[in-house]
Amino acid sequence: MIATNFFRALASFFTEFLFAPYDALRFTEGWWVTNFFNWILFSITSLLFIYWLVQLQKFKKAGTE
Repeated sequence: MIATNFFRALASFFTEFLFAPYDALRFTEGWWVTNFFNWILFSITSLLFIYWLVQLQKFKKAGTE
C-alpha cells in the first residue's frame, strides 16, 4: 500500500510539475518557439562535449591518463 502511494505521488510530481513547461509549449504555433528549449539543451551539450575533448587531449599530451 505504501509503495503504491509512493509511485503514484512520484508520477503525479513528474506529470503535473516537471512536465508543465512542455504542456505549455505543446499548444504554441511555430517550430522555433516549440523547439527553443531543445536548441538550448543541444548547445549546452555540444559545448560540454567540446570541453571534454579538449581536456582529454590535454591529459593525453601530459601523459597523465
